[in-house]
Amino acid sequence: MKEWNEKWSRVAANGGASIPPVSNKGPDMVHVYNCHPFASQQIVQVGQEPGLVCCGGGALFVVATGGCKVESYSLEREGCPLICRFATMGTVKSIRHSTMGDYLVTIEEKNSATYLRAYTNWRYQAEEKSRVGVRLLGHLLRGASVWGGVQMEIIEIPLSERPVAVACCPITGDLLVGCENTLVLFTLRTQNQQNLQSQQNLQSSWANTHQSSGQGQTSNQHLSILDFERCVILHLPKMTPKQVALCGGYVAVQAELEVLILKLETTSELKPLEESSDTNKSADYLDDQVDFLLIPRHQELLGDRAKDCDVPVSIEKTGLEDRRQYSLSYLLFRRFSPEFFQGCSVEETQLHSLQLYPMHTGNQSVSVDDPACMFCFFSLPTAGYLYSLKGGVELLSTYQYPEKVLEAVLTDHLLHVITKSALQCFTVRCAAVAARIEDPYIDTTMRACPPSSLDVCALRMQLFIGLRSVCVYGRHVILLSTADTETPEEPERSTQRRGLKWTISSAKEPSSVGHGWNVYVVDTVSPLTLYQEMDEYSQRYVETNPQAQSHRHLLSEAHLLLRASLIQTSKQQRDSRGETVASLQGDTDGPADEIASAETDGGELDGAFRQNCALLGDSFSRGSQKDCHLALPYYRMSGLSVTEIMSRNRPHPSSPHSFGPGFLFYLKHFLLEETDHILSQEAADEVIHIFSQSEPSMLVSVCASPAMSRVSADRTLQILQHLEDTAGVSVPMTITMATMMLRLDDLPQYTQLMERHAEMMLVYGFIEEPRLLLHGGGGGQNAHVRPTALSRQLANSQPGLLVAAMVALHENNKVQLEQVDHIFKELSCANSLQVDFWEAMLMASSQEAIIQELLFRLSSVYIDRLTNSETQSSLTLTTPRRRSLKSADDLINSCSHYGALYPWLTVLSHAHTTSPQHQEALHKLQSLLCGPSLSVGSVAPLLERLSEETVWGFSLHLLCTTRRGQYGQSIEKLLDRCPQAIIAFANHQLQDKHMALWWQKLLPELCKRTRASPDNSILLAALKETLVVVAMEMSPAEFLELIPDDGAASYFLPHLLTCSQRHLLAN
Repeated sequence: MKEWNEKWSRVAANGGASIPPVSNKGPDMVHVYNCHPFASQQIVQVGQEPGLVCCGGGALFVVATGGCKVESYSLEREGCPLICRFATMGTVKSIRHSTMGDYLVTIEEKNSATYLRAYTNWRYQAEEKSRVGVRLLGHLLRGASVWGGVQMEIIEIPLSERPVAVACCPITGDLLVGCENTLVLFTLRTQNQQNLQSQQNLQSSWANTHQSSGQGQTSNQHLSILDFERCVILHLPKMTPKQVALCGGYVAVQAELEVLILKLETTSELKPLEESSDTNKSADYLDDQVDFLLIPRHQELLGDRAKDCDVPVSIEKTGLEDRRQYSLSYLLFRRFSPEFFQGCSVEETQLHSLQLYPMHTGNQSVSVDDPACMFCFFSLPTAGYLYSLKGGVELLSTYQYPEKVLEAVLTDHLLHVITKSALQCFTVRCAAVAARIEDPYIDTTMRACPPSSLDVCALRMQLFIGLRSVCVYGRHVILLSTADTETPEEPERSTQRRGLKWTISSAKEPSSVGHGWNVYVVDTVSPLTLYQEMDEYSQRYVETNPQAQSHRHLLSEAHLLLRASLIQTSKQQRDSRGETVASLQGDTDGPADEIASAETDGGELDGAFRQNCALLGDSFSRGSQKDCHLALPYYRMSGLSVTEIMSRNRPHPSSPHSFGPGFLFYLKHFLLEETDHILSQEAADEVIHIFSQSEPSMLVSVCASPAMSRVSADRTLQILQHLEDTAGVSVPMTITMATMMLRLDDLPQYTQLMERHAEMMLVYGFIEEPRLLLHGGGGGQNAHVRPTALSRQLANSQPGLLVAAMVALHENNKVQLEQVDHIFKELSCANSLQVDFWEAMLMASSQEAIIQELLFRLSSVYIDRLTNSETQSSLTLTTPRRRSLKSADDLINSCSHYGALYPWLTVLSHAHTTSPQHQEALHKLQSLLCGPSLSVGSVAPLLERLSEETVWGFSLHLLCTTRRGQYGQSIEKLLDRCPQAIIAFANHQLQDKHMALWWQKLLPELCKRTRASPDNSILLAALKETLVVVAMEMSPAEFLELIPDDGAASYFLPHLLTCSQRHLLAN
């Protein structure tokens, strides 16, 4: 222990450093900082020597030594005045307060027997003359305690075994009792006055004869009667509990050197309870202990591995009306060996201070049964251990103590520990876990938080004499000290401590009465005050070594302190707005003044939090390359503007060109992300200077950022020219320089720069830096995009390059289809370049969904152009003002989705003359219908707008009919409207499996129509060509069957002769 004091003395002299741990854990370190967490202290005027203390519900409970009296003092009022005092039925050996239900539970001894009792309505004993009711568990009293609510009740809780330890759940108010080898769980039950009166048939007139009295009383009308129901017994045959803890279904039990944590869950399914097979072996195990002294080895089992421990647990259900089924899961088992720790004897090496600590996040109510976070703490005399239980069991921190610790209490902000002569605080990591559960954006580029594995630190200690126990309520730390006589080793300890170079408060002398005991209430400073002290303390490192790890560690400690306060404040503000706290069954999470201060200090906490984030951003901005990326989220959380952050990171005059990697990372991320924030010319020029000195290769990307639109073009051109001279010519740099020339309205120089490289090389340059053409689009398909000045220039001077670049950007996933459409609309090219882009995309894309979308869009555009060209007014508004980049023939030759026009279409439109734009749209639409990709069903509704009166309209409808396979209908339509094209149609369409239509459909139709119009030369010529084909395909007998009865033999005879000759030659 002397070596530890010497080490801590040297650390304190240097203001703070790291202390290596003595355990085998390895990476844990203890930092010591000279920050004082205590604001004031006062002595509670206790009449008799206290033996036990506990606190809760805004009250301090003091049990007199060896007596049977409990005194209650108010912690929320100045001077801690007495609330009430009442007698117990036996000598109190253990006492606990439950926030839920506002009751006390005690383990008492009387006449060599041990009892478990609960005290409800204890606040009504302010006058000490009030009546007291005593009843058994489950037996509600008749009379005043039911309907008047003016007396305290003592509930006897019978047990089959002697109670050893007791714990109350802070969330539900349930009661857990630890016996020799069992844990008994009691659920808290409440019944209001109205139900009790109906059950017991009480006369309502009696209720008006009793008045409520004492502090914290509520109206009789809303009085609830508390009771308990035994529901579950957990049998632990191989473990003897010394301490127990209960919170929200989590059960912790502690033996001398073992800790077991279980999760008790309830289901509505009826399943038989399975008892562990090891339970039957418990008798043999106990018999073995008589003959052998077994020293267990050190063991730590987390999560699913904990069920492999040698501590069986079986469940016994005892609730008569409880239909629920219970199941257990092992979470943590840890066993320590007596020889595992140094500095303490084997007898002293025992666990203590077992605690389950829930933590609700800011968006979760305190009344929620399942808190967002659950922590478990337990301690040995030389080390404490903090575990996180939810979302995977994890050891968060190991606390190495400088001397033997008697007790420890965990809170949101600090861990309070006492030795025999000092109170000390350690920082905790609960806020780091809660922050990551509350905010899913933690550990991203948006927000950050110090890790939960951050080394813990110790704050300045406060000296006392003869400390025995500690408990905490809100910001009040209650200490019990007894120092009648000083042990022989005490002078030596005092001398050693006086040699420490800590800044400590002197020990308080016993009160003037002369007794050697005291009850202290030490108030901790507010988190905001402690943060300000930490901030001042950290400035010492900034003056000497800004990059010291201790500086960053202290800032991280302050950050977690503020995070815990913000979580607690938001929770208290919500709960105080949504709930009315009753004094008898309070659901308070802390003192009333703490809730009120949370509402008033919220703005100050937010401001301090932003300031701390800025300081952490400064630290990481100048830090090593390993963690420099953290500067970005901390600067974002600080709320500082880019200009303010730049001013904080200007290099030291001794190294004017040195910028921190974290600052450069932040600046690059700001410039690369799409934001509406535009830097001033001075700031933009400074950014160009920063990157020209630090990372010249980033200058093209920097210049392309939309935030740099006000940068000085002249100065940037000089820097880019110098870079090109030293690093060589690159396509993106050439395009960037051309953009700067555009800003200067120097079109000749712009043209000269753009002509340096071929168009395809320029396209590659745009792929490398898309923001040269467009800004925005970083948020996905729905993100707003806008064209740059270069895009507008290309739309006028080099539209083909612009279209090719947009196609390349889309195919390389740099931009979405809808975003390109928006770009062309802003360029006023929605009906020209946009259509050219779609046609080019159809050639380049291999994605079927995009192909079908483009086919539909192009068909719609072509149909619109065909219909709108009918009127001159519409023509001037909607038809393209220039020729398309690709003609129909170009698309047919270069794109597989455009098919070659059927020959019979040429015959149909041969005599039809229209404008070039109309003819181009018609040929492109016909080509799509002749191609393999366009679905006729998708465009059929659009074609209904086209009339068949015109030849081009008729050709489109005929194409659709033919594509549907309705060849007979197509033949009839063609013979009606344009018979001169029928042979061309038949030669192209009636082939292979459709060849039979020549004699099944075409020949009969021609014969019928020729008979009606014998002088129609077109029909006669078509009939002749049809007979030639039929004669080549059929046998003479089949041909004879086809000749009409009224047909002239002289007309058909030559064809029959040809058919016969072909048939003879074939045989």
